[in-house]
Amino acid sequence: MKTIKTIFIASFLMAVVGVNAQSVDDIVNKHISAMGGMEKLNSLKTVKMEGNLSVQGTDVAIIMTKKHQEGLRMDMEIMGSSNYQLANKTKGWVFMPIMGQTEPAEMTPDQFSGVTNQFDIQGTLVGYKEKGITVELAGNEKVDNNDAFKLKVTRDGKVSHIFVDAKTFFVLKSTSKAAGPEGEVDIESSFADYKQNAEGYWFPYSITSSNGTIIFDKISANVAVDNKLFEN
Repeated sequence: MKTIKTIFIASFLMAVVGVNAQSVDDIVNKHISAMGGMEKLNSLKTVKMEGNLSVQGTDVAIIMTKKHQEGLRMDMEIMGSSNYQLANKTKGWVFMPIMGQTEPAEMTPDQFSGVTNQFDIQGTLVGYKEKGITVELAGNEKVDNNDAFKLKVTRDGKVSHIFVDAKTFFVLKSTSKAAGPEGEVDIESSFADYKQNAEGYWFPYSITSSNGTIIFDKISANVAVDNKLFEN
């Protein structure tokens, strides 16, 4: 019995050491490998994501179109009205008739900053050093019962956290802070149901945030996208 107990403890300690001994570069490299490899990710230039946003019992048809480091657009069909948010490298606009808007409104600086952070469709961790981003290992945490590495990401003085699954090395969750009407607010997104699309890229087909859960039916990569799509 003592021998069995000793083996169990030794095995447990080895597992813990295996999780904790990972360096930032080990984690990032395994994450990039899990997502298809550096060459594959560097070849990702555009993405079109089609699905439904489920919020407060209502399903909203949604299409997200992004062009790497150029712009993004999100179209939403809500109760028969066409709503959208879009941004390019200089400006962003919001048009939400469902909320009583009769014409597009330019994004505030804080809104625009939050949107432009999404222009990097290849992933924050891909070539992070060249992008001037600092990544540090901030410990290990459980995310929905999965062991995860908590990475502290600092970009342009702003701190966020990315949680990487210790087994699959897919990103499970991201957290950050943003300016709100009454001060700073916490932003959290969870990612699940990773699948490889027709072009061989890996994406989470389920994304949950405070706005609800988006389930994507189709994700297309490297489709033709005119920059005029990101102009109001």
